Amino acid sequence: MARDTVRFYLNDALVERGDVRPDETLLDFLRLEKMLRGTKEGCAEGDCGACSVLVGRLDGEGLVYEAVNACIRFVGSLDGTHVVTVEHLAGRDGALHPVQQAMVDYHGSQCGFCTPGFVISLYGLWLENPNPSVPEVERALQGNLCRCTGYAPIVRAAQSISSYGQAAEDALNAEREAIRARLAGLRDGQRVEVRSAGGTVIVPADVDDLAAVFTEHPEATIIAGSTDVGLWVTKFMRDISPVVFIGHLMREISVSGEAITFGAGVSYTQAFGVIAEHIPQMRELFERIGGAQVRNMGTIGGNIANGSPIGDTPPPLIALGASITLRKGDARRVVKLEDFFIEYGRQDRAEGEFVEAVTVPLPRADEMFATYKISKRREEDITATLGAFRVKVADGVVAEAVIAYGGMAGTPKRANAVEAALVGKPWTMETIAAAIPAFETDYQPLTDWRASADYRMLAARNLLRRFFIESGGDVARIVRHEVA
Repeated sequence: MARDTVRFYLNDALVERGDVRPDETLLDFLRLEKMLRGTKEGCAEGDCGACSVLVGRLDGEGLVYEAVNACIRFVGSLDGTHVVTVEHLAGRDGALHPVQQAMVDYHGSQCGFCTPGFVISLYGLWLENPNPSVPEVERALQGNLCRCTGYAPIVRAAQSISSYGQAAEDALNAEREAIRARLAGLRDGQRVEVRSAGGTVIVPADVDDLAAVFTEHPEATIIAGSTDVGLWVTKFMRDISPVVFIGHLMREISVSGEAITFGAGVSYTQAFGVIAEHIPQMRELFERIGGAQVRNMGTIGGNIANGSPIGDTPPPLIALGASITLRKGDARRVVKLEDFFIEYGRQDRAEGEFVEAVTVPLPRADEMFATYKISKRREEDITATLGAFRVKVADGVVAEAVIAYGGMAGTPKRANAVEAALVGKPWTMETIAAAIPAFETDYQPLTDWRASADYRMLAARNLLRRFFIESGGDVARIVRHEVA
């Protein structure tokens, strides 16, 4: 059975839409249909945060609210959720919300265009963490850009919110059980199929239903977090119909003694705690993937499935020896992640097949592992070059080396020649220097607006040197060698 409407709550009202277009963004729905114009359009690509709203979703038996970019979030993906806009924060008597009052009193707004997005991001942070540290505020605001005020007043406002009110008494916390029950009431176990003049929207009931849908419609665009596909629409005006929204599926995480298995729909935010605990060498990388809104929407499986040569997660996952589970109908097969990427725009994925899970071996105690991202901006920027290194040294000799880079070829790619130049050699700067020319064999990077080919090659070589230094190499000898 299938339902022909998308249902979600918008602030206090139930929305039921039977005419949803595949490419209809939440931002356009709010501004053009609902006249809720506190949500702004700035960049239309998920960078500036002016369009931020909260989306509440059921997570097990609980309810989670996360800031998202309405400009690249599609209405069809909202089934069973609670959307909260800045207009919902005002009290019934019109009084400002504690977050808004703090922004006023601490002069956190100047032109005001970006302010609603800042308010929403701070609201989401305050609900979960009423007394955040400065670094916690900064991470929450990575996806919000202010072009006139500067951030110091906003950070001060963020740390003062609890002096204006208690987060536990806020409506979204005080009424959380009632809201959870409403969202649970929307769960009817049915597939959603909405057909309109603009195309077809499908929301599978579960993963088995997804397998059936994609077998029936292998030409469909599968959308999890839409952090990439959203730009296909807003920047390139591409026709993406029919669309299959899967952001509610495959969100399980399991940890064994030797590996982590992520469902393909696990978001960066959801994965962060597990990564920080079990693979702390990747913590900084995850903190630099987009802004908070992008991390709340983007998924592990999506970052792999779209095959981008500058995706942030494939190089370190390749270095760790990750594998993916591909599913078509009831059939599954396991592929090593490094073998999944064939060439630019081409992956080892058959028609009707999708990524279901990602299994990541944990670094062993006798291995050194690190990953480094190079980008023009430190925060919320796309990778120019990203290197990942896993090396085992036994009795001073390199016993194993797995090195992978993004941004150096048409796919995320291992440095096989560099690895071969290291294995069996002493773990010394002389060995590193001797291996450097092998980069020319492994990579022929391109020049684009993010970086020149020469810069990418130089950065890639220097990341290997950095890994050696940080793994305990003799810094004094390295300096002498470089000077010589």
